[in-house]
Amino acid sequence: MIELTTDETGVRLPVKVVPGASRTRFQGEMDGRAKIAVSAPPEKGKANDALAAYLARQLGIRRQSVTVIQGQTSPVKTVHLAGVTAEDVRAWLVRTAGGGGA
Repeated sequence: MIELTTDETGVRLPVKVVPGASRTRFQGEMDGRAKIAVSAPPEKGKANDALAAYLARQLGIRRQSVTVIQGQTSPVKTVHLAGVTAEDVRAWLVRTAGGGGA
């Protein structure tokens, strides 16, 4: 189960990023983290940018509301999502797990 934590401004989402994929998509849960494949390579922050853009698009928030707060150079990250609730994120995870998330 993916463990979401909240604060006064949003939600922290633990993520395992798989860069260099054929397309960006949610791939389910892995070790308590959301496993997300991104089509960007793992260089110069491109994978982080692709992850942030994907999450913003999927959750209906601005790109600037998504921040990698831990693991900037690691595939294991914690992302802060401002302006959403844990219920919003959980609903997206459930919806996306059943439909591929594209």
